[in-house]
Amino acid sequence: MASMDFLADRPHRVVVLALDGVYPFELGIPNRVFTMVPGAYEVVTCAVTADRTVATNADFTVTVGHGPEALDDADTVIVPPYDLRLITAELPQAVRDALARIRPGTRIVSICTGAFTLAAAGLLDGRPATTHWALADHFRRMFPHLALDPDVLFVDDGDVLTSAGAASGVDVCLHVVRSDHGSAVANRVARHCVVPPWREGGQAQYIEQPVPDEGAADTAATRVWALEHLDRPLALRELAAHAGMSPRTFARRFQEETGTSPGRWLIQQRVHRARHLLESSDLPVDRVAAEVGFATGTSLRQHLQAAIGVSPQMYRKTFQAQAAAGGG
Repeated sequence: MASMDFLADRPHRVVVLALDGVYPFELGIPNRVFTMVPGAYEVVTCAVTADRTVATNADFTVTVGHGPEALDDADTVIVPPYDLRLITAELPQAVRDALARIRPGTRIVSICTGAFTLAAAGLLDGRPATTHWALADHFRRMFPHLALDPDVLFVDDGDVLTSAGAASGVDVCLHVVRSDHGSAVANRVARHCVVPPWREGGQAQYIEQPVPDEGAADTAATRVWALEHLDRPLALRELAAHAGMSPRTFARRFQEETGTSPGRWLIQQRVHRARHLLESSDLPVDRVAAEVGFATGTSLRQHLQAAIGVSPQMYRKTFQAQAAAGGG
C-alpha cells in the first residue's frame, strides 16, 4: 500500500505526462477515475514542451493544459503509453528534463509502454515491474538488468507502480484510489465507471491460447461458489469436484482462464475480502481471519504483509483515520 500523505488544504495533485505518440484512451483514464472521488484529487495533463501540443498515435493531435512545469508540484505522476515505434533506450532530452522535475518521493505510475520510459530514465532500477505481455521480450532485450513480471496486471512497489496494457490502466488507478481511500470508495468509483473493482488473475489469461473444444467445461461457476464459501478451507479436490473435473484438469483450466493457480487465486480473494472487513468493521483480527478462510490471525498477518506491506492493525488504523478525517 502506497504511503501517500494527503494535505488537508488542497487535493492530491495527479499530473498525467503526455508524450508524443500517446494513446488517447489511456491518456484519459486517470481523469476519468480520480475525478470520481470528489475533492480528493486534482488531475492535470502536461506536455514536455512549452507549446503543450502532443501528437497522439491516432489521426489527431491534442493541446494539453500545462507544460512541464506542472510536474514541479505533482504528488502523483502518471505516464500513459505511447507508440512503440517511438520508444528508444535513450530518452529525448526534453523528456529527461521533464522527468528531472519530479520531486523525490513522488508516486510514479506507468501504463503499458509507459514502463519503457521509466526504465530508460533509471526509475525502475532495482524494482519489480510489468508491461503489456506482448512487449515483454522487447522490454527484456532493451533492459535486461530489470526484473519484469509479464503475468500480472500491475506491480505496486510503493512509490513506483507499473501496469500492463489498456484496461489495466483502470486497474492500477482504482488500486491507487483503494490504497489512498479504501475499498468502499474504490468500489464506488468502479460502479460509476461500469468496470469491476478488482479483476481476477493476471495477464496470462489474455495471451493468445488455443480455443477450447466446443462444450468444454469452465471454472467460472466454481469461482463464484468459492467466493461464497471463502470461510472454508476449499482444497483443490473439492473445487475440482464442484466443477466436475479431475484436480489436474481443473488446475490447468483454472490457470488458462484466470492466469493464476487456484491456490494463489484463493489467497488473493481472501486478502481482498479481509481488507474490506478491516476497513468496514470492528471485528477482531482473528475473527476477520476466520471469516475469510485463513486458519489464524497470524496467517492473515503474513498474507497481508506479503500483499501490501502492512499489518492488519496498521491497515485498519490508516483507513479509520481517513474516514474520521472525511477521506473516505
